[in-house]
This record gives sequence, C-alpha cells and structure tokens, in this order.
Amino acid sequence: MKINSRSDLDFMERIQQEVTAHRRVSPSDDAYYASKLAETWQRARQTSAYASLDTFSTRAFRDLPATSKDDLKSRPLDFLRVPVDAGLKYYQTTGTTGTPTPTPRTAQDMIANTVSVAEAWRGMLADSGHRALILLPSDIVPVADLMVGVCEFLGIPHVKAYPYTTGISDWDRIVGLWEVFRPTVLFVAPGVLLEFSQVIKRRGLLDRLSESVDLLMLLGEVSTPELRTMAGHWWNARAYDASYGSTESGTLSACCAHDRLHLLRGANYFEIADENGITPAEAGREGRLVVTPLNNDARPLLRLDMGDEVSLSDGCRCGADTPVVTVHGRGSDGTRIKGSRVRTRDLEGVVYAGRDVMGYLIETDERGTWARLLLERDPGTDRTAESAKNDLIQRRTDERLGFRWDEVRFVNRLPVTTKSGGSQKSWKRSNFRVVDEAVPA
Repeated sequence: MKINSRSDLDFMERIQQEVTAHRRVSPSDDAYYASKLAETWQRARQTSAYASLDTFSTRAFRDLPATSKDDLKSRPLDFLRVPVDAGLKYYQTTGTTGTPTPTPRTAQDMIANTVSVAEAWRGMLADSGHRALILLPSDIVPVADLMVGVCEFLGIPHVKAYPYTTGISDWDRIVGLWEVFRPTVLFVAPGVLLEFSQVIKRRGLLDRLSESVDLLMLLGEVSTPELRTMAGHWWNARAYDASYGSTESGTLSACCAHDRLHLLRGANYFEIADENGITPAEAGREGRLVVTPLNNDARPLLRLDMGDEVSLSDGCRCGADTPVVTVHGRGSDGTRIKGSRVRTRDLEGVVYAGRDVMGYLIETDERGTWARLLLERDPGTDRTAESAKNDLIQRRTDERLGFRWDEVRFVNRLPVTTKSGGSQKSWKRSNFRVVDEAVPA
C-alpha cells in the first residue's frame, strides 16, 4: 500500500481512527452511521445507477430497495463513479457466476480496505516477528495485493509467489525461497495449500518446512472447519478462515484468534434480508447479508444484497462484541446429486473429516442420477485401510446428504484444476466433471 500524497496519508489516518474507534459500533449508533451513510449516498448519486436519488435521509435509505448482485453484474459500469481508466488499479471479478465484473479501485478504495483488514488482524500478526509468504494470485484479482498491503501496513516482512505463474514461480522455486526466508505465516487458498502439502509430502519435506510456520491464513475460496483442522494437523499450525467479502464489496469480515469471522462494522453498514424485509444485522438473526460499504470510492454501493445466506451470533471467546458471521453460501449454490442438493461445506465436511485426503473430484452423468467420488490419497497412507474409509464416507454421505455414491475410489493424483485456477472461487468448475456414460464400479 503506497502513500504518495499528504491527502492519502490524512485519509489513511482518518480510516484507521474510524475502524479502531468504531470497531464495536452497532446499528443503533445513529450518529456515526448517519454521517458515513450520507457521504456514501452522495458518492452514489454521482453514478448512473443511483443518479435519481434525492437528498440523503435515514428514512430515504431505509426505503431504498436492495441492489442485487445480478443487477450489478448486468450493468457494472453504471455503478461506477469514476471512469474505468481513472482508478489507480483495475481488477475484475473471477467470473464464476457469469461475465467478469470490471472493478477499478482508487487509492482511497485500497487504503480503506487494507487498513480495515489490517486493524482486525493486528493482534494476530503484528509485533510477533512474523514473516509472510503470500501464495495467492495478483493478476486481475485483488486478493494478493490486499495481503501485501496488510503486511506493509503492519510492518511484516513478506514475499509473494503464486505457484501457478508460469515461468516465474513453481514448487521448486517456492521450496528454495522457503529455505532462506523461513515464513511463519502463509496466506493461501485452500486448494493451493492442499496441492503444496501433497507435493512436499511426496518429497519428504513437510516436517522441515513446517517447523517455521505458525499460522495458515486461508483465503479466496470456501474452507470448512474439517479442512482447517486437517491442514493444521499436517502443518502443526493454527489454520484460519481468514476473511469474507467480494471483489465488488471489499472485505466484510475478518477472523479473530479463535477462528471466528467478525463483521467489520466500522467499515460497513450491515443488514439482514429475509421474508419480512430488511432489518439491521444483529446477533441471533439469519437471512441474506445486505451491505453498504462505507468507504467505497470508485464504486459506491447502497444496500448490496450479497445473495449469501448467513447467520449471526455473539459470545466469541476472543471477547469482541461484534457479531460473528457464519456464511452458508448462496441460496442458489449447490448441485443436485442423486436428488439431493449438495453444497461445498456439506460435502467437504464429509470428505475431510478423516484428515487423510488431499483433494476430491465428483463425476456425475448429465442428469446427476449417477455419481462417483474420486479422492486423492495422502502419500504414505496405508492403502489396505481404504476399503474401510470408503465405507465410512458412504455412511457419512448417506447420513448427512441423503444419498450413497455409486463408487468411491482413491487415486494417486487428481487434475490440477481441482487445486488451482478455477478452484480459487468456483467449486462447480473445478471439483465436478460430467461424464458421458456412467461406468459401473
């Protein structure tokens, strides 16, 4: 995160004061939110999408219909306050639910999001002698740049090395830099961590490389508690579901030291949408998350319906009184398999519960009436035990998802697409394969 003007420095200091002073702000803190929402409203009026808005008032805001993600994706340029080529950095969404959305960001966009996340993680990362290895992509998508900005803001030495950047980084290069840099924190997507773990297990290097690692910060795709427990066991480290948000909205929640995602209330105004309408986001409520980012500059958004079903709770052991958010996924997420709707979290809770699977691939026929589960075996595991593991997975699938696989099979290697590329976001693209004919087991 580069600061090259006095105005940017003043803005950074203002945001830092806001997110720290208002970390415990609640929807009932009218003065803070009225001021911030009025500023956001005024920026939004400079866009085509919100040009018809009248002067801000709390009543006008509450009467405003939610902005759907589908509407945003269908006409993304209408929601921009600045031209595409006027932002300091240009990003796009991954396009997993359709056409990629152009997302330029100004310096203020990046400063505000970086500071909000960095302050949330300060207690976990700062002043601990950490060194960070960022195994995330930086081309077009912002996730690696955000981690770099967080490290710069908190003064954490870091290196960025995405292993699928052809001709620059590969596993040999990463192992080599590891020996010198000795990272203590990994910022990494779950699929990439699985692939890297498999590679170094095969080389007999896991014990040596894991000696320096304290934290596994998982970003960029869904990570289930079972996967984090498994990865933490392998690496003898604490594994976290680090944050939640989107390229369009920015970061909406960040983890605490107890692996719970807390809403970033100082930087966002949160609401919950359900069959009764839209209400403030408070512990005990559940429904679709609706967010108004308070610091978005290039693309101000009002009442963006994230489309994600969430539930809010309190009482986290970390002591923070900001709500904990559990993200259950989009109501439209999931794939029909043998008559059951299966989502990422549901299936991975079954697959990774045994701690000895490096990845998976689902094969189905066109109608989803036949399904096979391919599991990538952990190098060095006892293959004679695989029959019993298959039976256990069948029972768990039947109990939790309501069907049985036509076949469960362990394999040595799965396609790399289950670990990289599409797996940064899209479960359906990377972990499913439709086969022409169902082959009997």
